[in-house]
Amino acid sequence: MNKNLLLVILLAFALNKGISQSWQNVDSYKQQLLLATNDTSRAYLMAALVFSYQYADPDSAFYYANRAIALSEKIKYPKGKVRAIGFEGNVYIGLGNLPKALEMAVKSMQIADSNKVVLDKAIPLAVLGFVYNELKDYPKALHYYHLMKSICETDTITEITGLAFSDLNIATVFEEMNQLDSASYYLNNAIYHFNKTAIGVYSSVYIVSGNIEVKNGHYDRAMAQYQQSLHSGLINSDHYNISLSYARIARLYQKLNNRDSSIYYAKKGLEEAEIISQKKTILESATLLSELYEQTDISEAFRYYKIATIVKDSLFGTNNIQAIQTMVAREEERQKEIEETKIAYQNQLKQYAFFAGFAILILIAAILYRNNIREKKAKKQLHEKNKVIEQTLSNLKSTQSQLIQSEKMASLGELTAGIAHEIQNPLNFVNNFSEVSNELMDEMKDEIMKGNYEEVTAIANDVIQNLEKINHHGKRADAIVKGMLQHSQTSTGKKEPANINSLADEYFRLAYHGLRAKDKDFNATLKTDFDESIGNINIIPQDIGRVLLNLYNNAFYAVGEKKKQQIEGYEPTVSVSTKKANGKIEVSVKDNGNGIPQKIVDKIFQPFFTTKPTGQGTGLGLSLSYDIIKAHGGEIKVETKEGEGTEFIIQLQVV
Repeated sequence: MNKNLLLVILLAFALNKGISQSWQNVDSYKQQLLLATNDTSRAYLMAALVFSYQYADPDSAFYYANRAIALSEKIKYPKGKVRAIGFEGNVYIGLGNLPKALEMAVKSMQIADSNKVVLDKAIPLAVLGFVYNELKDYPKALHYYHLMKSICETDTITEITGLAFSDLNIATVFEEMNQLDSASYYLNNAIYHFNKTAIGVYSSVYIVSGNIEVKNGHYDRAMAQYQQSLHSGLINSDHYNISLSYARIARLYQKLNNRDSSIYYAKKGLEEAEIISQKKTILESATLLSELYEQTDISEAFRYYKIATIVKDSLFGTNNIQAIQTMVAREEERQKEIEETKIAYQNQLKQYAFFAGFAILILIAAILYRNNIREKKAKKQLHEKNKVIEQTLSNLKSTQSQLIQSEKMASLGELTAGIAHEIQNPLNFVNNFSEVSNELMDEMKDEIMKGNYEEVTAIANDVIQNLEKINHHGKRADAIVKGMLQHSQTSTGKKEPANINSLADEYFRLAYHGLRAKDKDFNATLKTDFDESIGNINIIPQDIGRVLLNLYNNAFYAVGEKKKQQIEGYEPTVSVSTKKANGKIEVSVKDNGNGIPQKIVDKIFQPFFTTKPTGQGTGLGLSLSYDIIKAHGGEIKVETKEGEGTEFIIQLQVV
C-alpha cells in the first residue's frame, strides 16, 4: 500500500474525532496486513485498525495498538509509536475516558518531541485539542488546534485535508465560546479547503453551521444545515454525525415548541449514539427526552433520566444524591428481574398443567401458594428498603435545611460587626446632643431668672433643633436594628415595595465594616453608582439583602486574597451600581480580584461548590442567591476574566 496515501488517511482520522468510521475497511486493512512484507507498513496498517475499531470494538482497537507499539519498539520506529499511542487516546475519547485520553496524547507528544517526529504530532495534538475543548478549557483547545494547523501547513501531502479539519475544529471551539464571528470565519475556511479535497464538505461542517445559526436566532437556516448533516452522515454510514444531527434537530424542535418531533429525533439520536457507545450524545439525547416527557409521562421521563444519570456518572463522577438514585434504579431493576422470573415460571407451570392434567393442578396450587408467600416476603423487604431510602432522603433534606440555616446565621454574624459600627454613629449623635441640650437647659434657667426672655427663646429654639436631631438619629439607629432583625428572621415570601438603591448601599457599608471589624488590616476602595430614577420595586427585602451580602463578601474576599499577593500598584476596589434598562432593574457587584478560572465558572452556582479553603465557606452562598433571584423571576449572571476581576449582575423584573 502507498505510504503517502495511508498517511493521508491516518491524519484525516486524527484531525477530527467525528470523522466517519472506517469499519467497512477493517477486512481490507487486515488482508493488507497479512500480505505486508515490511514492518513499517505493518505498523501503519495496525494504526489504521486501531482507529477503525475505536467505536465498533474498543478491545480490538487496544489489541492492535499494543501490537503496533510493540512492533515499533522492536524496529526502533518512533513514528509508529506516536501514531499508535495517539490513536489509542482517540479510542479512550470514544469511551468517554478523558483522563486516559489525555495521558495517551501527552505520552505520544513526548515520544514525538524526544525523537523529533514533527508531522505525526498532528495526531496527539488533535486529541489534546478535543480533550481540553470537552473540559471547556477553550484557550488550551485553541492552542493545540492552532499547533496542529501549523503542522498541516508544512506538510504538502496532507495540507488541504489537514487544514480543513484544523479550521473545522477551531470553528467548533469558537462556536462553543459564543464567539460567532470567529467561528464563522474559520468555518468558511474549512468549507473552502474541504471543497478542494476528494471527500467534499464533511458532515460536522453542517453541525457547526447549524449551531451558529441557532445562536443567531435563524432557526430555519439551522434546520436546513442539520438536515444536510444528517443526509451526509446517512450516505457515509457516519454514526457519530448521524446521532449528533438527530440530537441537534431534536433540540431545535424543542425551541420551536414542536414536542412530538423533538421526541422523535431525540430517540433517533439516542439509538444511533448507543450503536457506537457515544456517551456525550447519549447524555444529550437522554437528558432532552427526560425533559420532554417530564410533564406528560413521568415513567418515561424517569427511564431516560436514569440513562442520562448513568452516562453522566461514567463521564463526570457521582455525588451522594446520584448514589441514592443509582441505588433506587438498581432496586427497580432487581424487582423487574424478579417479576420477569415469576412470569416465566408461571408460564412454565401453565405448560405443565396443560400436559399433566388434574394431578399437576394440585402441585401448581401448592407452588402458587409458595410463590404468594415469597411475594409477600419480597414486598415486605421492598417496603422496608423503601422506608430506609425515605429516611435517608429525609435526613439529607434535614441536613440541607440545617446547612442553609447555618449559612444564614453566618451572614448574620458577618453583619453584626458592621451594624455595631453603623449604629455607633447615630448613638454618638444622640449622646452628644443630649449633653448639649442639658447644658442649654441650665443656661435657659439662668436667663429666665434674669428675665432675658429673648435669649430664652433663642436657647429654646436650639434645644428644639437638638431634640429633632436626637429624634432623627434615634430613628436611624432603629432602622439599622430593624434591618438586622429582618435579615435574621425567616423569609415570609411576601414581596413589598422597597428602595433597591438604599438596600444595596446599606448592605454594602455593613459588609465592609463587618469585615473591617474582623480584620483591621483590610482596606478597599468602595464605589457606588445608583440610578435614582428606579424608585421602589416589589421584592422580599431580607432575601435580596442576603444575596447582596453574599456577593459583597465574595468580592471583598477576592480583593483581599489578591492584595496578599503584594502586586505592585494594586488597589483593592469593589463597586456596586444599579440601572434601569429594557424594563428590568440591574444590580452589578464588581471587584478587581483574581477572577474565576474559566473551567469552574459553570460550577459556581452548584450547591456545596466552593473555592475557599476548608472551613471558610459552605458552598451554599451562591446557590442560595441563585435560588432567591430565580424565585423573584430574575436572573443572576457572572462575567469574569482570570487575573483581572469578576462582575455579578442581578436582573429583576420591574413590577
